[in-house]
Amino acid sequence: MIDSDKLQALIVEALDDGKGKDIKVIDVRNFTDIADFMVLATGTSDRHCKSLADRAVDKSREVGIKPIGVEGTEGGEWILVDLQDVIVHVMQPRTRDFYNLEKLWDMTTQRRGQAR
Repeated sequence: MIDSDKLQALIVEALDDGKGKDIKVIDVRNFTDIADFMVLATGTSDRHCKSLADRAVDKSREVGIKPIGVEGTEGGEWILVDLQDVIVHVMQPRTRDFYNLEKLWDMTTQRRGQAR
């Protein structure tokens, strides 16, 4: 079984190979039990987002990880691939800008840091 650090690196590589834009990895191990990492990437169209999500699924299966779920493929604005320890979010630019998950998690980590 592959560990979450190696899995997120493989997913980042797959997204990069697929020409994903603005790929970010957020380490959430100290803030939630739902996953170790969130990987975010931007696709240029619904077709590109679907292709990027497919690459993430294919790469995970190559190392023996079957996705728990894939959501959002019908619209392609925001596709979520749940690989248990790694959650992949592939979004079109306007959706990523609107939801701004990086800022949300940054605020969460800052609040948790202040509470300690």
